[in-house]
Formats: sequence, C-alpha cells, structure tokens
Amino acid sequence: MVYAPIRPDRSLPPVSVNLFSDTQTRPSAAMKDAMMRAEMGDEQNGDDPTVNALCDRMAALTGKQAAMFLPTGTMCNQISILVHCRPGDEILAHESAHIVANEGGGPGALAGAVVLGLRGARGLFDSAAVTAALREKRRNAPPQTLLAVEQTTNAGGGAVWPLDRLTDVLTTAHDAGLKTHMDGARLMNAVVAAGVTARDMAGDCDSVWLDFTKGLGAPLGAVLCGSESFIDEAWRWKQRLGGSLRQAGICAAACLYALDHNVDRLTLDHANARLLARDLAQIPGLAVEQPETNLVFFDTGGTGLSADGLVRLVRQDGVSLSVVGPNRVRACTHLDIDAADVAAAARAVSRAIHFSLANTG
Repeated sequence: MVYAPIRPDRSLPPVSVNLFSDTQTRPSAAMKDAMMRAEMGDEQNGDDPTVNALCDRMAALTGKQAAMFLPTGTMCNQISILVHCRPGDEILAHESAHIVANEGGGPGALAGAVVLGLRGARGLFDSAAVTAALREKRRNAPPQTLLAVEQTTNAGGGAVWPLDRLTDVLTTAHDAGLKTHMDGARLMNAVVAAGVTARDMAGDCDSVWLDFTKGLGAPLGAVLCGSESFIDEAWRWKQRLGGSLRQAGICAAACLYALDHNVDRLTLDHANARLLARDLAQIPGLAVEQPETNLVFFDTGGTGLSADGLVRLVRQDGVSLSVVGPNRVRACTHLDIDAADVAAAARAVSRAIHFSLANTG
C-alpha cells in the first residue's frame, strides 16, 4: 500500500481555532528569546550546558538518577522498549496505547517485541487485569518483560491514573519480574489535575519521559529519565537511531522555559476543556465525554454525521478538530486557545450539524 503525503488544502480558509492537538502550539516571544540566549555546545559529547541543566532538572523532578534529551516522545518510547526488551519479548499495555496505535508498529519493527493489549475503560486497567494477563513461565511462551502505562491516557480521553491504582498495577508487574515504563507525554497535565508531584507519579516506574511539545509550548523535545544504567544503554540506542544532537541547547532552553512558565497554567487548559464539553453537550445529538484534563472526546452518532463529515464541515469555519474513530472526534485545548476560541468552536460544530440536518432532512 502506498500512502499519499499529507498536503494542505489551499482552498480552505486559514485555521483560526486549532483544537487538533496541543502539539500545534507556537513558541511565545519570551520562549524564543530564551532560546536565542541559550548557552550551547556539542550535546552528543555532553558539552551542551543547557541540555545538561534540563536533564538534571528532569531527573530530579521525576526522582530518577539520570535523564537524556531526545527529539520526540515516540523516540523515548521506542528507545525504552529497545532497552527493556529483546526480540520475542511481550509487553503488557492498554489495547489503545500510543505504542500500539500511533508509532508505526515500532515495538515489532525495531525491538521485535509484541504487545499484549489489556482492556479497561478510559485507557486504564487494574492489577487484576495485569494478573490475568501474566503467563506461566515456560519455554514455549513469550517472555513478558515490560508493562507500559500512559499518563494521561490519550485515546482514553485524557484520563489520569489515580495514584493508588497506578501503584497497585506497577507493584503487580514488579512482583512478576517485569520492568515498568510510563509514557508521560502529558505527565504534567496529570500532575496539575491530580495535585500529585511528578516524583510520586513516576517513582515506581523504571523509565518515564515528558514531552515538551504537548501543552508546554516548546517546538520540539522530550526528556527520558531512569537509572544511570538504563540511560547509559539508552544512549547507545539514541546513537543507533540518529537521535544524537549537536547544539541542542537552543531547543532545551525552550523546555526549561516551559517548566518555569507553562506548567501551572495547564489548569487554564483543563478549565477550557470543561467549558468546551459543557457547550458541546448542549448540541442535540452529540454524546460528550467529561474531560479530566485537556482532551475532549465526543460522539457524532446521534447527529447523522460521521466524525470525518463533521470535521470537514467545521474546517470550513476555520476550526480544526481530529478524527479518532468513525463517529469519535477529539478536541484538544492548549496555551494558544482561550475561552473565546472555545465558544467559536462550539458554534462551528452547532452550525455544521444544523447545516447537515437541513440538507438531509
């Protein structure tokens, strides 16, 4: 199968309300100023002081011994799997996990590992599900070596793992001899929403990472954290995958700025998500999931419109949403979205549905 490249449709109006993802944010003037003033060196040789400062800060934030700067969160996930697993190993993760659905089959293609999908509402599972998935250790069974969780859950609607439930799951995995990994793409959203420190959230995980492009406003960058021995081995995979960088301080400075200025304000994104969910819930035919953080999911099945049909119509109004299922749509609030944008998006959705009904009734 040949996949067509994604090209912008020049016939559409510019996007004025971008709820497609929190990766759509643009660096602020203050963040760009911090980037331009950054001290830099050769990151691959350990000579970039800004990268080193970021890694030290992230290790302390998550309670780990060491950390490593990487271009993307997907690279963080895949390098972690490559360190923790060997070909033929089995990973336990939710069936809707990012490593299952959104990383190009990376676990199998790169590590030769398979993922056993666990079920559970909103991207979460419990220790009973982990126990039920554990295999008897025998020669003809795949070795189970890793359990992965997402904080927050992406396809699960931005849900936050409750700390007691997370601890039970990770303890069960460790007791069975598995390593544990946290896909912390939106870890700080979970921290802010739950009022729990990142160290407490990630303390029982053998590896964890934070993405600075999701809600924190940086143009690129993620930091992977773990033990010194884990990061040492991760560096070899970073080298193999082409993730080693040169004067990366210009990017790390944006991440440091984000930690200083863009974490506490995530409460605004969560409030705007609740406001959007409230407005959408008033539109006949929509079934709206109550958001816990900055992701709002809703079902179009009662409107007569498919998710794709609705997204195409609102795009004519300059509103960008993402399709995540035949009738499931996602809207993501972030630092470039305010209450006025939320109201405009809700009006666009309402107009699209009324237009569809008027032309099909």
